[in-house]
Amino acid sequence: MEENSINNTECACGEGCNCNETHECCSGSEEHECRCNDSIDKKQEKKNKKEEKNKYKEEIEKLKLENKKKEEEVLIAKADLINYRKRKDEEITRLLKFCNEDLIKQILPILDNFERAIKLDDDNLNDEVSKFLEGFKMIYCNMQSVMETFEVKAIDGANKPFDPVYHNAIMVEQKEGVEPGVVLEVLQKGYIYKDKVIRPAMVKVSE
Repeated sequence: MEENSINNTECACGEGCNCNETHECCSGSEEHECRCNDSIDKKQEKKNKKEEKNKYKEEIEKLKLENKKKEEEVLIAKADLINYRKRKDEEITRLLKFCNEDLIKQILPILDNFERAIKLDDDNLNDEVSKFLEGFKMIYCNMQSVMETFEVKAIDGANKPFDPVYHNAIMVEQKEGVEPGVVLEVLQKGYIYKDKVIRPAMVKVSE
């Protein structure tokens, strides 16, 4: 009875035969080969392939995220480089545009001294002072021409409304008939180099 119970174990391979616990083929069908182990191996193989596929899929997703992150970093670095080049080009352009600014600032006090000397002249053009200052006037005119060549212009201030961009008020004075905030006198000329104020004019302003 016990032996028959063992031999009647149902075959897992689905061939419709009865096999013993060692899965040997039953004696009733000598040509049949039990495939129980093959079925189990295939299921395991399929499971392994599925796990491997999921693993590759996770790895691909991870690489996609890393690639996206790297692309964003490259775009940020590219934008920073473009901004740097833009700032550098603007700085170089500005430096080239105002490259003579320091030299001009050194010349302005010389022009001031020439103007003070010329103001000493009176209406008598035949006296010694006028003859002496004649050379000063010629040099002063030449220097003004050079300054105009380099786009340096004096700031027009007298009888103009006070503008803190162009004027530096060092004195105030009440004057009848003049509205407050009007430039009464230019005490020292101001200058504009191209479109930049390199020295505001020192002025007296009405209050």
